[in-house]
Amino acid sequence: MPDLLVGPMLRYVDETSASIWVETTEPCEVAIAVGGVRATDRTFSLHGHHYAIVDVEGTGPYSVELDGRRVWPLDGFPDSEICPLEELNRVVFGSCRTTVPHDEEYVATHGVDVLREYGMRLMDGEDLPSLILFLGDQVYADEPSPEMLEFIHARRSDGPDEIVDFEEYAELYRQAWTDPVVRWLLSTVPTAMIFDDHDVRDDWNTSLAWRQKMAEVPWWPKRVTSALGAYWVYQHIGNLSPAERKADPLFAQIHGADVDGGPALDEFAKGADEDPSSARWSYTRDIGGTRLIMLDTRCAREVDPRRRRMLDDQEWAWFDDLATGGVDHLIIGSSVPVFLPSGIFDVESWNEAVAGGAWGRRAAVWGEKVRQALDLEHWGAFRESFEQLGRLLADVAAGRRGRAPATIVLLSGDVHYSYLAAAGRKSSDLDSPRIYQAVCSPIRNPLSRTLRLANVIGSFGVAGLVGGVLARMARLPRRALRWKITDGPWFPNALATLDLDGRSAAVSWHTARPALEEMARVQLTQPRRDHARVPVRRG
Repeated sequence: MPDLLVGPMLRYVDETSASIWVETTEPCEVAIAVGGVRATDRTFSLHGHHYAIVDVEGTGPYSVELDGRRVWPLDGFPDSEICPLEELNRVVFGSCRTTVPHDEEYVATHGVDVLREYGMRLMDGEDLPSLILFLGDQVYADEPSPEMLEFIHARRSDGPDEIVDFEEYAELYRQAWTDPVVRWLLSTVPTAMIFDDHDVRDDWNTSLAWRQKMAEVPWWPKRVTSALGAYWVYQHIGNLSPAERKADPLFAQIHGADVDGGPALDEFAKGADEDPSSARWSYTRDIGGTRLIMLDTRCAREVDPRRRRMLDDQEWAWFDDLATGGVDHLIIGSSVPVFLPSGIFDVESWNEAVAGGAWGRRAAVWGEKVRQALDLEHWGAFRESFEQLGRLLADVAAGRRGRAPATIVLLSGDVHYSYLAAAGRKSSDLDSPRIYQAVCSPIRNPLSRTLRLANVIGSFGVAGLVGGVLARMARLPRRALRWKITDGPWFPNALATLDLDGRSAAVSWHTARPALEEMARVQLTQPRRDHARVPVRRG
């Protein structure tokens, strides 16, 4: 008798329809019933696991049946609902969430799981957000929990204490997404996701030297193939609209097939790692007056030190075509921040120049070691891409690529602290900015007090003093944009909220101590006069 293993997860939603993803214990027919409408589909199989993503028309509470047996909703939980997504009113975002128990021992080391606390708040009747954006490190394949290590050790005695194959990735996702409260949350709020390094491995695609080093590790080929294959089925296909998914060649090959699609998935994933232009993980959505562009800033990198790029030429051309005005708000998701504290940005740019040979061969070897040791791999460490992006954003903000949006908001995570930065072409632009960087990290993986202090001193203190000197010594060009951190940094576990109302926008950060509470709220534009507060869609 089939049962739900993971899910249901509410993924792509528009004005009239929704896509619901499940993993089941056996092959079966999956039925979604909502508002008198019933949609069905058969599971497809990958490496012995069984999945379905069912597209259904209609809104309201829904139920899930497997081979005619109702398995969702669960007793004791509110109904899971599909609400039409006509406007982006409230976008919740964050990154970096480890999966460990919620008892006192783990709260002491990992803090309160803010995603779970947010789910409890929603279960108590708070208004539902329009969308949750997960900006990377949804799972930690290189830092397994004790429970995950038990699973690994029960099935193999060799290899690393890390995730190696698809079976282990499937268990990693199951543990991450099946806490009852989190499971309900993911069943009733639409989600969009993009990976970062820990979804695969720390420092993934930092540089060509890193790739060459990992290629020598015996278990790495299976690891990266399994990572991208698992990402495709657990995260990526739910980001796509039904039409985009049906046009996906791999999905067309696997969906409805009588045989297990594992070999086809592995072939696709291997190709995506070896030739990033063979797959696109980035995606975009226009929702009401807002355009959302989620960028792959990991797999799409060009890592040759002679021509280092955050986005390769193909990916940049795709992004350049979409990053325009003519919308109320342009939201760009980049798992790694674009605007870091200015000192550390300059250190990263200096290090890129040294690792690229600006100070000779010997210094380049040393520079590469520093790059990997200190994780100097954000947009500042891909300086040409940063300048390219800066010019584009300045043009959009100035109305040279269509009517200027009220805001351009870059959403990021990765760095394990949260902050807001304002950016512009000139210093005067910072007085009334259109370009912002909002960072929220981690959801649940806080830095120790020692590392927090080290980050404050290093990123906001020492780096600020030496970064400019190093940048001049490396003869780096002036930046295309200027920026300043206006709010933060904050180090607790957090989720952030971007509230949109017409051309008005505000951003806030919430933590849990232990209950959810607001840390900060910043009005990015003038609020609409006809509203006392930014309204959100009610579930």
